[in-house]
Amino acid sequence: GFGGFGGFGGFEDLGDIFSSFFGGSAGGASRRNAPIRGEDREVRQNITFDEAVFGCSKDIKFYRVEVCPDCNGSGQIIRNKCSDCSGTGYIKVRKRIKVPIPAGIDNGQSVRIREKGEPGINGGPRGDLLVNVTVSRHPKFQRQEYDIYSTEPITFAQAALGGTIKIDTVDGPYEYTLKPGTQTDTTIRLKGKGVPTLRNRNIRGTHIVKFVVQVPEKMNAAQKEALRNFQEAMGEVAPSEKKEEAPHEKHEKHKKKGFFKK
Repeated sequence: GFGGFGGFGGFEDLGDIFSSFFGGSAGGASRRNAPIRGEDREVRQNITFDEAVFGCSKDIKFYRVEVCPDCNGSGQIIRNKCSDCSGTGYIKVRKRIKVPIPAGIDNGQSVRIREKGEPGINGGPRGDLLVNVTVSRHPKFQRQEYDIYSTEPITFAQAALGGTIKIDTVDGPYEYTLKPGTQTDTTIRLKGKGVPTLRNRNIRGTHIVKFVVQVPEKMNAAQKEALRNFQEAMGEVAPSEKKEEAPHEKHEKHKKKGFFKK
């Protein structure tokens, strides 16, 4: 190992030794005093789905190291240890800065704010502040890169007859005209209704909408009757079957009242 260098005061002075061996002009002392860039500081920030799509501004509160003002980072005030920084030259300070979050940022991405991190050494520049973004889930929209996916429920009548419906988008309700005979799981693409790209917020992805025909779970008597008439008109049910059904239902309804008791 380096046992042979023990007399030179350990590893600290190895730079000096090697530079004197090789005639290097940059001695270890000057290298030790070279400016070193400060560490980056990371903070987490939660934002909503809409804030990620359109961008926002956030007040970020965090602690970072500052050079102690009383001792100017030296750690000493006229031969006494500085009480604020306990002789280190650094104090922890709570900072608050406004950070612009760009439109189109995605979950897990970071915003880098130059030179707002930890202080450098020997007059080196500060590190950066990295704001790591967590985007909350949206109840209706899913996102894949710059595209948005959603499912839009439509009624059987809307699907069969067509008509104008309102589709939820990040820009608000969007009027769309359904074609008559739209099948369930039909997808449409709304170009330019997706997420703005980070490079250019005017260029946006696509919103892909899937229509799902909803079947009513609860119906009143009039609605059931209308649907039976529809079945008959479509030729699904023979008219005679329907006529047989009706007295039977009447019989069920009035049984309690004793109309059929003789």
